[in-house]
Amino acid sequence: MSDQIHFIVEKLNQEPFRKNYNLISFDSLESMQLLQLLNDVLGEIDPKHAVDIREELPEQTAKRMLSLLGILKYKPPGSISDLSAFRQGLVTGSKPVIHPVLHWLLQRTNELKKRAYLARFLVKLEVPAEFLQDDTVADVNKQYEELMEAFKNLHKEYEQLKTSASSTAEIRRDIGAMEGEKDQLIKRVDRLKKRVVETVQNHQRMLEIARQLRLEKEREESLAQQKQEQKNQLFHAEQRLQRAQLQLKEMHHAVVDSKPESLMKKLEEEMNFNSYLVTEKLPRELESKKNSAYFLQKVVAEPAMSQSDLNVLEIKINEVNAQMNQLIEKRMMKYEPIDSKFSVYRQQASIISRKKEAKAEELQAAKEEMSSAERQLQQKTSQAHELEGSEVLKGDEFKHYVNKLRSKNTFYKKKRLEIAEITAEYGILQRTEELLKQRHEAVQQQLQAIEDKKGISGYSYTQEELERVSAVKSEMDEMKGRTLDNMSEMVKKLNTMVAEKKASLAPVIKELRQLRQKCQELIQECDEKKIQYDSCAAGLESNRSTLEQEVKGLLEECVQEESNYRYVNCMKRNLEVQLQRAKEEMKAYVSPDPQERRKAIREQYTRMIVEQENLGKKLREKQKVVRESHGPNMKQIKMWQDFEQLMECKRECFLKQQKQTAIGQVIQEGGKDRLVL
Repeated sequence: MSDQIHFIVEKLNQEPFRKNYNLISFDSLESMQLLQLLNDVLGEIDPKHAVDIREELPEQTAKRMLSLLGILKYKPPGSISDLSAFRQGLVTGSKPVIHPVLHWLLQRTNELKKRAYLARFLVKLEVPAEFLQDDTVADVNKQYEELMEAFKNLHKEYEQLKTSASSTAEIRRDIGAMEGEKDQLIKRVDRLKKRVVETVQNHQRMLEIARQLRLEKEREESLAQQKQEQKNQLFHAEQRLQRAQLQLKEMHHAVVDSKPESLMKKLEEEMNFNSYLVTEKLPRELESKKNSAYFLQKVVAEPAMSQSDLNVLEIKINEVNAQMNQLIEKRMMKYEPIDSKFSVYRQQASIISRKKEAKAEELQAAKEEMSSAERQLQQKTSQAHELEGSEVLKGDEFKHYVNKLRSKNTFYKKKRLEIAEITAEYGILQRTEELLKQRHEAVQQQLQAIEDKKGISGYSYTQEELERVSAVKSEMDEMKGRTLDNMSEMVKKLNTMVAEKKASLAPVIKELRQLRQKCQELIQECDEKKIQYDSCAAGLESNRSTLEQEVKGLLEECVQEESNYRYVNCMKRNLEVQLQRAKEEMKAYVSPDPQERRKAIREQYTRMIVEQENLGKKLREKQKVVRESHGPNMKQIKMWQDFEQLMECKRECFLKQQKQTAIGQVIQEGGKDRLVL
């Protein structure tokens, strides 16, 4: 392990990494730093993986790394046999998992660069069979395969030229030698022409015949090539005919139990789906591809940039992002009251469009899965025909077969009940036998006690033994006589049986040898398939976590969509009620019956408007009268107020006068009383 870490540190300190690590600093790296280091090494091998792992989810990072390691054909060491544990260690940045990967990558960096480069062009794109039925797609796929083969050949030639030991000087010498040979050949041809002219009389005719012979041979070769091309076209046409016949057969099967309404509905759904693909999804994808291609061409057209230029661009990007955030905040603060009304509907529209795209992709995947299942069904049907020689049961035959199985099942249950009864009876008999044995032992003990008491112990046992031995001896004597005859016959039979078995086993032994060889091949193939299965299982395990997160998000979206659905449903009901009221209002308004027309809300509101207008007219007239009589009325009110004050003053004076007269009378009466006294 220390040698491994030492090798990793040494390689990382060299070009192109230049990490300046030592054993202590490398061993003290955290899990995220270790994962980023592994990602940097993978990015050096394949530039597509030169990313920052902090900008993506751990599951995406693990999936991306596992896919590249699968392309590079990395096999985990024996200590990490479980691929799920390997994947978990890769996600968490475990040192026992990362260190062997780094050691393996740094040992063969140049070789892995070459393998990653070739994987971009040689990993074949699988096209579903239903798309290959289209002639255009089939031709494009054929051109794609031919270009892949041409790339393989060109790369092989490039490698051969690269590894060849010939230098430029040797190539120049070869060119000079070939030019000298060319001059010699030209001179030789001139000499031969002169000799032919001198010796052969009809040399022009001979040359013409030779030229015609060459032309005919070339024509023969072209005709043979055309014949081969026509054979290939015929083969492809036959394949298309078989696919069309298969489609026709499937359509016949689909039309047997269907109705025109269902067919029309199905065709409308397919038409809507295809129109959605043509009008919305594919143009959008094409536009995004064109934009990406435009940007890539723009990037390619730019001159090479240094690290300082990249740093300047990053600073500019950060500044522009900050300005964009500020502008977005200002816009939100400025237009938030207006946009808040439509934000919910925009979000709903975006969510529905995304779900529509997802459902379209799911439908496309389901169609592909259905076509693959149909192909598998055809293969299984053909295999069943080859193995059993009988057709697959359908319809009434299958029902008859099911009824037959049910009758056999009832018969099986009946026999099973009988076996259970026999088993129960067997248990009773065993218990009876045990009881009888116990009684026999008790009787034997009593008999031994009696024999001991009489002084003849062992008498019964000895007598039984003598009888048994005599019976056995007589049986053995009889068996000896029979056994000798049987043994002689048995020896003869065994000899004949051995000879027959040898003769019958000879071809079986030969077949067994072939089967053993085939078994070894199958075991080897099984090991290879197991390795593929393990790698596939690791990928599926990584996909499962992402799918779980997607399912969680979709469930949340489902809850939100349900609430939106209820809200929209309530709004729909309100609108339906309003629409119904509007229809009734329109019906009452258009009705020729005056009574019905008077019930209309419009007529009622019209009458109310007329009444209010009349009332307003009266009020305006009254207001005019009030304005005209306001001055005199105010003057009269002032006079009345003055009159009230005057009358109040008179009343007070009158009361004061009455009070003074009453006091004077009292004083006078008191004076009279004093005079009388």
